[in-house]
Amino acid sequence: MLMLIDGGWTTAADGRADPILNPATNEPIAEVPRAGVADVERAVTAAQKGKERIGALPAYRRYEILEAVARRVEANQEELGRLLCRENGKRLAETTSEVGVAARIFRGYAEEAKRLFGKTVPLDSIPGRERSIAITRYEPLGVIAAIVPFNYPVELWSHKVAGGLAAGNAVITKTPEDCPLAIIEISRYLEEAGLPQAAHQLLTGGRETGEALVRAEGVQMIAMTGSTAAGKRILEAAAQTLKKVHLELGGNDATIICDDADIDHVAAALVSGRFTSGNGQICCAVKRVLVQRPIFDRLLDALTARTKALKVGDPLEDGTDIGPLINTRAAERVEAQVRQAIADGARIVTGGARSGNFFEPTILTGVTPGTPAFAEETFGPVLPLIPYDDFEDALQLANDSPFGLQAAIFTRDVRRIMRAYEVLDVGTVVVNHTTAVRVENLPFGGNKASGNGREGIHETLLHMSKEKTLLLTDVFGAEA
Repeated sequence: MLMLIDGGWTTAADGRADPILNPATNEPIAEVPRAGVADVERAVTAAQKGKERIGALPAYRRYEILEAVARRVEANQEELGRLLCRENGKRLAETTSEVGVAARIFRGYAEEAKRLFGKTVPLDSIPGRERSIAITRYEPLGVIAAIVPFNYPVELWSHKVAGGLAAGNAVITKTPEDCPLAIIEISRYLEEAGLPQAAHQLLTGGRETGEALVRAEGVQMIAMTGSTAAGKRILEAAAQTLKKVHLELGGNDATIICDDADIDHVAAALVSGRFTSGNGQICCAVKRVLVQRPIFDRLLDALTARTKALKVGDPLEDGTDIGPLINTRAAERVEAQVRQAIADGARIVTGGARSGNFFEPTILTGVTPGTPAFAEETFGPVLPLIPYDDFEDALQLANDSPFGLQAAIFTRDVRRIMRAYEVLDVGTVVVNHTTAVRVENLPFGGNKASGNGREGIHETLLHMSKEKTLLLTDVFGAEA
């Protein structure tokens, strides 16, 4: 496959290319260019014309283009889902569902393109300005670089690209290094729908590609989902050219289980929220479970039984519950984190073994605050359970993290729910459901080291626009 620069599908200027591997087999399924600095510079130069072309399109035309893409994605959902499964490793049902979500996202931004309203501001509250008024409107920022992660690549790319285009910006995509193929395919739909030349360009490659985009003078905004470490590097580099930056980063999401919770419901939610969704590779997955002591043993037994019944295997096969991690490095990293947890006093209840890129769903007990297993994000199917006695202590433990993406609480007590909502320093508090949930028309994002800003159909358009004011002085009243 090729990358898209200035309306043409092309190889890298220096001819470099990388294989794309099926993480379930480590066999190559495609080859893509590795974009270098010269390729990035060419794309950024072309985007200066691309932003003028798409910025000149009326809102109804941007709507038509994005709606056409949504229809194409829906028509090819099964094929795209299978391609995404082969390159990404999530279960086929999950990747097919992700493609369907992407279609909804494109349609949502298509509609929102028609609702980017300005406002009228009366000025008669200011002495001497009684005869004046102001109006505002939103204009495109210019060029947006969209840096996309591997875990939910099609969904997260759709937010950034459809949002940027709906607001009238040119967008340059930097695809995830391990799984760019489905994004490349959907990018063809944008071209075929009539998007102006260079309004969307797509670069394949790794860290070098992304860093060159972040440094580029002709880019006005970076929209990135990824690790906190990468986010910090981007912020530092983007500051040199005063780019706007939106970051959705890591999480160490806590789930608080109260003693009035339904045990079976909680166990099912934890299995979904930590093990079977994304193979545990989700920024908002359940990472820490705080269980009120009276129900700790019963929940552990129910959760262990469900976990032992899970099937780890080929994500294309029916009946598979958990597929591989994205690559061998990722699986080895999770394995090392589990070993460190054991060295720090944790106990494996079930799981704990790696085979190639596959890692067994693992339950840990004996994890204590302050240890890496409690404090650091584990990007894989590992779930520590920690008992607590007092509800206020649980809230404090949940906040005892540099991250603040999402949190969940399982209880029937409305007062506990509202107390958690009041105290927890996170972007979203979820009630009686796993933290591994995202609805595209809600503002999604976190606090602290989990990023800045919010991503959602309405919020993203505002982030990717600039507000411009027209001040009309002395326009009211009779002529002198």
